[in-house]
Amino acid sequence: MKKIAIYGKGGIGKSTVVANISVALAQMGLTVMQIGCDPKSDSTRNLTGGTRILTVLDCMREQGDVELEDIVIKGDSGVLCVESGGPIPGVGCAGRGIITAFEKLEELDAYEAYKPDFIFYDVLGDVVCGGFAMPIRGGYADEVCIVTSGEMMSLYAASNISHAVKSFGKRGYASLKGLIFNAKNIDGEEELVDKAAVEIGTDVIYRLPRDGQIQVAEAMGKTVVEAFPDCEMSKHFRELAKVVMEDNAI
Repeated sequence: MKKIAIYGKGGIGKSTVVANISVALAQMGLTVMQIGCDPKSDSTRNLTGGTRILTVLDCMREQGDVELEDIVIKGDSGVLCVESGGPIPGVGCAGRGIITAFEKLEELDAYEAYKPDFIFYDVLGDVVCGGFAMPIRGGYADEVCIVTSGEMMSLYAASNISHAVKSFGKRGYASLKGLIFNAKNIDGEEELVDKAAVEIGTDVIYRLPRDGQIQVAEAMGKTVVEAFPDCEMSKHFRELAKVVMEDNAI
């Protein structure tokens, strides 16, 4: 079982990247679990036909007693989908919500029950507080990938996340695999990302071009790998999935 946390600034396309990798691996015959760690609870939406699933925290609030079948939903391509959820708006801590969700999955022996080959944690990267850093410092993830464009705030978030990963890595936790460049087509973008990678001390492990097919697929409630399997963008995501499978984190 390989456990990978994928971070990135909000709006960078992180959930799109994670979902397409998950489907690509599932199509290879692997068992994949994707856990959304964002209060918006939309990480797995394009794996379930555009439908938002019940979150772990909402299920705990509404039902009290929780069964695995309530919170682990198999998507259209076979990916096992989980959304941690968040607190009632204005009340409580979103980071604490992630911790609670992780604890509930462990309590219910989710990993033993489903025996996934890959677990992906899709984590908001604007904040690296205790809860959002849980996949790194709690021993949940083996590796961390950071999705970034060449935009300043995206690179700033990538730098912050990488510092957190390396800090926790000294204590034997997750290691940094590298940056996934998700192009926004701004001037000099690739050079900016390459420069940031050097400063961070990591590699750009894959470069994803901008492609309108992604938006068309998501309007259908699907990943592009699922909706348009033969398009150029789907080929990119399959290649990225192969890169993610490799053991070369630093």
